[in-house]
Amino acid sequence: MKKVVVIGGGYAGIYALRELVKNKNIKITLIDKHTYHNLQPEVYDLIANKSNFADVTIDLTTLCMGFNHNHLEFKNLKVRKIDKEEKKIYTEEKEIVEFDYLIMAAGTRTFFPPQIPGLNNADDIKKLHRAIDFKQSFEKQLFEKIRDEAKQCADTHIVVVGAGLSGVEIAAEMAYYSNKFFQRGNFSCDNLKISLISSSVSILPGLTQQLINISQERLRELGINIITNTKLEKVEDGYCYLSNGTKINHSFVIFTGGVEASPLTKELNIKTNNRGQLIVNEYMQSVEHENIFAIGDIAEIRNNQDEIMPPNVTIARISGGLAGKNVLKLMEGKSLIKTNPKLDGILIALGGEYAAGNLFGLVHVKGRIAYFIKKYVFHSYRKPLLKLIKSGYNRLRKM
Repeated sequence: MKKVVVIGGGYAGIYALRELVKNKNIKITLIDKHTYHNLQPEVYDLIANKSNFADVTIDLTTLCMGFNHNHLEFKNLKVRKIDKEEKKIYTEEKEIVEFDYLIMAAGTRTFFPPQIPGLNNADDIKKLHRAIDFKQSFEKQLFEKIRDEAKQCADTHIVVVGAGLSGVEIAAEMAYYSNKFFQRGNFSCDNLKISLISSSVSILPGLTQQLINISQERLRELGINIITNTKLEKVEDGYCYLSNGTKINHSFVIFTGGVEASPLTKELNIKTNNRGQLIVNEYMQSVEHENIFAIGDIAEIRNNQDEIMPPNVTIARISGGLAGKNVLKLMEGKSLIKTNPKLDGILIALGGEYAAGNLFGLVHVKGRIAYFIKKYVFHSYRKPLLKLIKSGYNRLRKM
């Protein structure tokens, strides 16, 4: 029986599984160091108390059970070494997993530039446990602020470094949440500030000017201080030192300035780009090994115009589904399917029931209609997964 291993239970890995399980006569192993699939775009709702932990995670054990495939298993392991010649995966738990075909879907992590002193103490909300730690620390400071307001009104200043999608969304959600918090309680000590720092000449570099303008107007309405064309140089003693010669105090620093591929790519010793992403061909295969595929954020994926596609859920869906199909075709000796990924559009959450977006590159939307479109897209992805984990949970209870 052929063995397929998927490393990474994120968006891309799950889309690959949905194709692989169509063949009931292969062994499929999903490996992830976490027991859950993190619905990353919705974590900001968790921080802002609009959702809870269960709303932003999918349990991988029950998900795999829900696929109702007799030879599919989930292993909660930390991969430490991959031997592509021997086709073996070595784990921290000393368990060895063998494969005939490997799909790398381990994603990316936040890149903290080593040349910026003190940055390693910044909050990294890409990781769910770090996001929860930040949420708890922030709420504790709000409590202390209100507790002591009659004696002193200490400043609270959140500095978000990086004004791409993640930076803009977390800044907007935190500002909206904070404004509502102080309005609801009529607290007098309402001097919480949020600054958003962009090293580019504007926020959201690479997006359309209209989308930038809509987002910038919304951020300013929320009271966010936008600092552009400025880099963070140092973090220490409660201050951020900026390239324009100024320093600003901070209570929290959230860094969203860049990403790098999972360090597992180094273990394969095959071609990567300068961010550690695996170079793949139009079939999602490694350019050097036809039995090794890479999908989602961990791969450098290009379209027919040789343009590198941005890491997002749409590209994860396309690349994951394609890799799953092509692994099955490779087994059967059939011609593989080429990809030409296209973005359906982009939607940005901007606090509360407000969003902005560009749909299919044709039309811009903003406000509540954009927010509800974004929610519809999310629920369209989550709903079938909820059905699977419910089915998987019921199967586990009967065992």
